[in-house]
Amino acid sequence: MNMSEQLEVKYGLPREVKFCKRCVMSNQRPVSEIEFKHNINTKKRTLAFDEAGICDACRANEQKERIDWEKREQELVTLLDQHRSKDGSYDCLVPGSGGKDSAFQAHILKTKYGMHPLTVTWPPILYTDYGYQNWKNWIDIGGFDNISFRRNGRVMKLLTRLAIENLLHPFQTFMLGQKNLGPKMAAKFGIPLVFYGENEAEYGNPIADNSTSLRDNSYYTFQHLDDLYLGGVSIGELREKHNVGIGDLMAFLPAPADELMKANIQVHYLGYYLRWTPQEVYYYATEHTGFKARPFRTQGTYSKYNSIDDKIDDLHYYTTYIKFGLGRATYDASQEIRNNHITREEGQALVKKFDGEFPDRYFNEIMEYIELDPQRFHDLCDKFRSPHLWANDNGTWKLRHNVNNDGFNDNR
Repeated sequence: MNMSEQLEVKYGLPREVKFCKRCVMSNQRPVSEIEFKHNINTKKRTLAFDEAGICDACRANEQKERIDWEKREQELVTLLDQHRSKDGSYDCLVPGSGGKDSAFQAHILKTKYGMHPLTVTWPPILYTDYGYQNWKNWIDIGGFDNISFRRNGRVMKLLTRLAIENLLHPFQTFMLGQKNLGPKMAAKFGIPLVFYGENEAEYGNPIADNSTSLRDNSYYTFQHLDDLYLGGVSIGELREKHNVGIGDLMAFLPAPADELMKANIQVHYLGYYLRWTPQEVYYYATEHTGFKARPFRTQGTYSKYNSIDDKIDDLHYYTTYIKFGLGRATYDASQEIRNNHITREEGQALVKKFDGEFPDRYFNEIMEYIELDPQRFHDLCDKFRSPHLWANDNGTWKLRHNVNNDGFNDNR
């Protein structure tokens, strides 16, 4: 038995680390529950590769070249024609923060297709100054009605800390609230359509549908509450140990599926109907809604305009580097390679330079806010490293394998 066969593998990841031959993503990237349910070819919990060593996300991008986008847009027009209000009342709902994606979605639905969107916002855990300004510009310059949902701050802080301590996942609670808020608000206001942005196919789900089924238990589950977990803790334990009542948690939970079905809410991805290129979406948002990039490079990557609303966002990507060996530069570079904006060689260089950079700009403020000792966070990072990915070389952690083939165990 060789060394790699003896090393512990966490999170159900593949033991052998492989990198896509086209982009810089590895087979260690977990897939979402929706991706898993749709990926009938492999049923793998991580990004699938074909026999040629190309990942699903790159293959999905190839399919975009063969799509009849005029036909897809006509499908969108047909859908909107069925629901467009004649009296100016809300006929679609766009969840978002005023980042480039939601700014594009809401603006093009209103100005090009004559819809009347209501925008709703699940605010960041800790707004950045420029993220907050982009949200205001979205509403004031873009011209939209907006509901910003201020959830229970004490519970939000508690769940964020628990998610870090138990899962090393700073963003879990935010992602749950953000995903669940839109359909619930649509049902409350009687709005038939909810639009998100990028299709799941952008990230490796090649057969993602144009809409999400409200019968999908991975999307809307509201049964057996005590068996559900938030922040790695059961709701039963949250009630008993942390004195959190079910009423305190309702904002973070999905609505009952039958309630949403009764309201006839449809959830769609605009990226299914319109060709979605992140850089072009960024340029559109800057022109039409006053969106502005960060005034400096995002730590952990080379970009300035992706996911910049929340101070904790950078920390989230750092934890994906710790758990899966994939930092923010890997995600950004892989997408830009697929869109032919950079070469794979350029992507490799960017990953080498920026992946795993520690996001210290807001770190102490975040730790103070969620009441977690900074050293405790660093200790947790060491605890959550999977031995098959990481080696401790005289006190310095190094990836055993990386896309540049110069990791601790590469060529040994």
